[in-house]
Amino acid sequence: MTTPTTERTLMLLRHAKAEPVQGKPDHDRELTSRGRSDARAAGQFLSHPSQPVLDLVLCSTSERTRQTLDGLAAGGALFKETRLDERIYGAGAASLLEVLQEVPDSVNSVLMIGHAPGIPVLATALGKDGAGAAQAIDHLSQGFPTCGLAILGFEGLWEALAPEAAQLRDFVVRRG
Repeated sequence: MTTPTTERTLMLLRHAKAEPVQGKPDHDRELTSRGRSDARAAGQFLSHPSQPVLDLVLCSTSERTRQTLDGLAAGGALFKETRLDERIYGAGAASLLEVLQEVPDSVNSVLMIGHAPGIPVLATALGKDGAGAAQAIDHLSQGFPTCGLAILGFEGLWEALAPEAAQLRDFVVRRG
């Protein structure tokens, strides 16, 4: 008897536009007014009926990622559970992947909010060409700006998530 596979959705979001580093610790940098409006616009995109309700949001502990999360909620995005995870701040792609591999198998959709270069590198490493992904891959190849959102799908267990194990479904950048 074979075990049925479960289709999963993984969204990787780079935080919205933050203020420059000027006498403030990097971890404490806040969003600019543009960043706040972009985060709300991304939340509006995520609230569309075509997007899944997110089972889990994994968010860096930095001020700008937490404010991005607040903006998503203000834009109407729905999530069942949120977790701040200090390991996401400043993490490379391999460390971010380890965080995702710990997600319980009862969770089908995850949004990770983090930073460059970890989030862009992870999106590129996980996503492979798939049917209908050409436009998303083209957009992603042009860069991963603030508030960029990579949407990937894969089948299987979170612990088995690995490079080229997912299909890049879409890459969007919403501006407010």
